[in-house]
Amino acid sequence: MNNEVFSIKTHQDFDDTCIKIFRHQAEHCAVYKEYLSLIRINPGTIEKPEAIPFLPIDFFKSHRVVSSTRQPQVVFSSSGTTGSVQSKHYVVDTAVYEQSFRMAFERFYGNPADMAILALLPSYSEREGSSLIYMVDDLIHQSGNPLSGYFLYNHNDLFHALQELKAAGTRTLLIGVTYALLDFVENHAVDFPQLMVMETGGMKGKRREMIREEVHERLCRGFHVAEIHSEYGMTELLSQAYSAGGGLFRCPPWMQIHIRDTNDPFDILPLNRTGAINIIDLANIHSCAFIATQDLGRKYADGSFEVLGRFDQSDIRGCNLLVQ
Repeated sequence: MNNEVFSIKTHQDFDDTCIKIFRHQAEHCAVYKEYLSLIRINPGTIEKPEAIPFLPIDFFKSHRVVSSTRQPQVVFSSSGTTGSVQSKHYVVDTAVYEQSFRMAFERFYGNPADMAILALLPSYSEREGSSLIYMVDDLIHQSGNPLSGYFLYNHNDLFHALQELKAAGTRTLLIGVTYALLDFVENHAVDFPQLMVMETGGMKGKRREMIREEVHERLCRGFHVAEIHSEYGMTELLSQAYSAGGGLFRCPPWMQIHIRDTNDPFDILPLNRTGAINIIDLANIHSCAFIATQDLGRKYADGSFEVLGRFDQSDIRGCNLLVQ
């Protein structure tokens, strides 16, 4: 089924593969199967993706969400805060994840071998089980540029690497957690207009939360770039959406988002309306491809979407049906 997922070119390809994966997971993913039973959905009546129910993302914290009998090759876990329950994604085939992020990255940014990739991801690098670090490790390895790599807290080394890459005219991507990028530009003045700066979101409790526009304005000023890129991914997904600026994200062909009503989780909203983000990630072949997140967003006619924040609601209808 991998070949079908990563060969999707048309809407019909997506719909056909989507229904095929839904039927498989409705039978073989025990958590999803029970959830569908509790909300009284007969999988045999589902004939189009718009009718597929989405599994609340919290189940990745309380259950083993898998649709395969194979043992996991890796278990990705969310960072979380001290004392919080981590989400866990049991990945039985890392080759699927690798194919997903490699194809998506090349689709939006080109061949990693043609650029230097620098990473400022201290809060991710210092723990085990990060799917982001797994991806960035691979991209850095593919880059092969001697200056590619992680910089953690050694901002002076990062500054000098950026200066050297600018002088050499090397196409360069700097990917960083938001608070670390802000820390860096507060102490180093970088004038590198061609630099691609990609923030992965989050203050991780290190700084006060800020709206995207304020974060991007500070980073644009600090790096002297016109736009800030963003990556939208999470532990529970094996695909990423990317923004080349302005906070507008686009998905690879095997990933779609829909916006649901925050008061009625089974009601999908029309375009240009704000609600909670549902994600179809067909790379989640061996777990669950249909996930109701706790992110707020808005989808547009061209398929792009914005992430507008998160909502915290402990008793989302449908979410607590299986939580033990």
